[in-house]
Amino acid sequence: MRPFLLSILLLAVAGCGDAPEPAPEAAAPAEPAAPSGDGLERLDGFVDLYREAATGRLLIGIDSFDTPFLYQSALARGVGSNDLGLDRGRLGPSHVVRFVRNGPRILLMAENLEYRATSDNAREAQAVAESFARSVLWGFEIVEERDGAVLVDGTDFFLRDAVGVAARLAAAKEGSYKIDRNRSAIYLPRTRAFPDNTEVEAIVTFTGEPTGPHLRTVVPDPAAVTVHLHHSFIRLPDIEDGGYEPLPYDPRSGIIGLTYGDRGFADYATPIGEELRRNHGIRHRLAKKDPAAETSEAVEPIVYYLDPGV
Repeated sequence: MRPFLLSILLLAVAGCGDAPEPAPEAAAPAEPAAPSGDGLERLDGFVDLYREAATGRLLIGIDSFDTPFLYQSALARGVGSNDLGLDRGRLGPSHVVRFVRNGPRILLMAENLEYRATSDNAREAQAVAESFARSVLWGFEIVEERDGAVLVDGTDFFLRDAVGVAARLAAAKEGSYKIDRNRSAIYLPRTRAFPDNTEVEAIVTFTGEPTGPHLRTVVPDPAAVTVHLHHSFIRLPDIEDGGYEPLPYDPRSGIIGLTYGDRGFADYATPIGEELRRNHGIRHRLAKKDPAAETSEAVEPIVYYLDPGV
């Protein structure tokens, strides 16, 4: 994976001799053709992006629906006061999401992973899924459609307050702020698309009447606070290949547990009499290049990136 974080074979069978010729196989369904995006600058990646230079809009190309992926927001450039907690690199909420189509609208749906049923019984899993709400993070209007693939305008989504800057300023009694769209725009140098992740950054300006002591010390004009918000769409790893097993969390092990609440997630498929809450340990997924060796290099080694700002 780059920074910020990884055919159908059609077999024709011909008849021979006097034997009846078998019916021809149906042609394999064609891959959805990407929207043309005529006149737009295109960035190909995990999720394709299209930039409209004349208007500054950033469009999203979607050719796969109901496929889960990871969405992460972050504060790429902060406010500068430790008292406010709006520091450079602060992470916003992360969600497992999917694009869901409903008529002319595309919804970005966040799954509710705090309440589950880890069961092979489909009805049991459905009952739990229908009992707890999900969250639609955004609704997109279709700009263009072609062979099942769509183009939607993502500009407003990327220019929103994804990490709760305004709420934190209000809680710190620094004033009531809201986004000024006329002073906000997509930041192109940090907007890229890679095979396993798509990255979008935006310059977002919050305007308001300052009422506290902190903003005045770190912002040129405390009535206009400009930060950078970053958005990541990340491909989830393949868990269907049998190469990964969840690790039960044990506080004595020294590993970190999941962050779904204080005690993991609620598993409603748990037998009566057992603990409802379950927790898994967070760990790296490593596999040996040479499985027979006692020690071996990893197929995909762990790579840490050190922020040059240190």
